[in-house]
Amino acid sequence: MSIDKDTVKHISKLARISLDDKKIANLSKDLSSIMKFIEKLNELNTDKTSPLTSIINASLKSRSDEIRDGKIRDQILKNSPETNKEFFVVPKVIE
Repeated sequence: MSIDKDTVKHISKLARISLDDKKIANLSKDLSSIMKFIEKLNELNTDKTSPLTSIINASLKSRSDEIRDGKIRDQILKNSPETNKEFFVVPKVIE
């Protein structure tokens, strides 16, 4: 499938992109070569090929979903310039 200059002009109009004649000619050649490459890929027999999600044949390790407090609340609150019991005090943003 080859893409001519009129098709490129139509696509650029739909995309609201302004192109000069030199760019249209270059894009026409580039898009035609891309389409030829896609047609070559479509000719390949991929019946025995399984789809890949990763190149590594490993699954993710699962872990138990546990709540861990860390028990470092006091250390974290020491970093705040102002606290209110167990919370950070921040300036009001919306008036």
